[in-house]
Amino acid sequence: MLPQIPTNRRRAMRHGGAKIALLVFTALIAGSGWYGYDLYKARQKQVSPDSLIVSEVTEAPFDHTIIEQGEIESSSNTEVVCEIRSRGNTGTPILWVIDEGTRVKKGDKLVELDSSNLEMELKEDRIEVITAEANLATAAALLEQATISRQEYLEGIFLTEEKAILSEIAVAEQELRKAQLALQSSERLVAKGLVNALQLDADKFALANTRNQLEAAQGRLRVLQELTKRKMLVQYDSDIDAAKANLSAAEEKLLEERTELQEIQDQIEMCVMTAPTDGVVVHANKYSSRGGNAEFVVEAGAVIRERQAIIRLPDPTRMQVRCKVNESRITLLRKGMAAKIRIDALPDMVLKGHVAKVNRYAEPGSWFSSSIKEYGVVIEIVDPPEVIRTGMTAAVEIFVEQLPQAIQVPIQAIYEHDKKMFALVQTGKQSFETRQVQIAATNDTMASITSGLEVGDQAVLNLREHLALMDLPEVVVEDNSDMVALAPKPPVTITADAEPETDGNRDTVSEPTSTRARRGEGKPGPGAGKNQPENPAA
Repeated sequence: MLPQIPTNRRRAMRHGGAKIALLVFTALIAGSGWYGYDLYKARQKQVSPDSLIVSEVTEAPFDHTIIEQGEIESSSNTEVVCEIRSRGNTGTPILWVIDEGTRVKKGDKLVELDSSNLEMELKEDRIEVITAEANLATAAALLEQATISRQEYLEGIFLTEEKAILSEIAVAEQELRKAQLALQSSERLVAKGLVNALQLDADKFALANTRNQLEAAQGRLRVLQELTKRKMLVQYDSDIDAAKANLSAAEEKLLEERTELQEIQDQIEMCVMTAPTDGVVVHANKYSSRGGNAEFVVEAGAVIRERQAIIRLPDPTRMQVRCKVNESRITLLRKGMAAKIRIDALPDMVLKGHVAKVNRYAEPGSWFSSSIKEYGVVIEIVDPPEVIRTGMTAAVEIFVEQLPQAIQVPIQAIYEHDKKMFALVQTGKQSFETRQVQIAATNDTMASITSGLEVGDQAVLNLREHLALMDLPEVVVEDNSDMVALAPKPPVTITADAEPETDGNRDTVSEPTSTRARRGEGKPGPGAGKNQPENPAA
């Protein structure tokens, strides 16, 4: 007879078996899930051959080119500018202008400007010229009068006065000799007692009077010859100089008025502009850098400013293409590099050219342009045909470098990661290898490879769709900890509560008020003013 198992033990054995069964069942489910996940991952790594686009790495001649869009223009443009002088803030209206695109010969009429205001000025200037001629005649007459007056004084008035005084002197000398003889005779007679003393005194007085008259006449002659003559000549010479100055001013005024009259006549003639050379007419319209409508259109009624271009006559034998190159590629270009030009309007025509100029400064940007800079490049066309015209759009392919043999692959097979270039090579039906490559140069379709790929490798082109197949390295985070040493240190601010306090010669520093407040010092408690015991820690 088997021993009877207690009820509690039987219950414990049943519970233990259920737990074991549950654990076994859970382990089976986990194993099935893990197996299914591995199977799913394995199927995910399986790539459908139809989803792959591969290209074989080849070795062939490689052209490193830069392609940009530009506009055809002439390197030798003859500009017809407005030579009518601006009067105030207004310009000169256009009455008639030749149609754009017209072929003209030298001397053909191009533009006719409004000359009505100039014709009014012409009438006024003619009156000014007549007035200036009259003033010149008057000034010349005054100069001649001043010259005659000086000659009249020297040869007439001065000589007459001089001779009159000389006559007075001669008479006075004669009277003086008579008075001297009369006095001598009176002295002899007085000595003999025949004449009284009164007659002697009268003869002496007569002699003195005659001598005074002679001296006065001699003084007037000296004043006339030495002072009066010089004074009158200064006056006459001054009048002559003033008349000469007035005559010169009148001559200058007449010359100025005649010059202005001639300029007005020339300006009226310039209102009709003719072609200085043969060419095709191009209107010098101005367009806004912000796009939209033109700022100035050459047409009848438009107001033109002084020195503003109206017509351009490009030389069809000297054509060029002006384009803009991105700043990332401008350093590759050099003067003299060969180029191919394809014109949008003439798709079957391919022209040859070379780089004639590479600007050293960036082109000015507009308010809506990006921050990327562009530099102007000029490509001169070799033997330009007559069918091309200025303003046509052209695609320029500049040959930076031409390699006779280079390993190359389509640029779609290159993937940039962490500033490095990678390619995915298919080594088997379901096996791939990620390789880091070095690129020498690129063009619009191909990339020249210096390392990382070999001729015959099968490179995957649609990398964006199969990035999971690539084994890319982790991105290395740049260490910028050394920049902390270059940063400026924050200034240390000291509050008024933290100012040091000294007590006499003791080098003690008191604590800040805020610190003492936290410790319960320097601030009365709730029972301040009452009879409370002192704080032993104070």
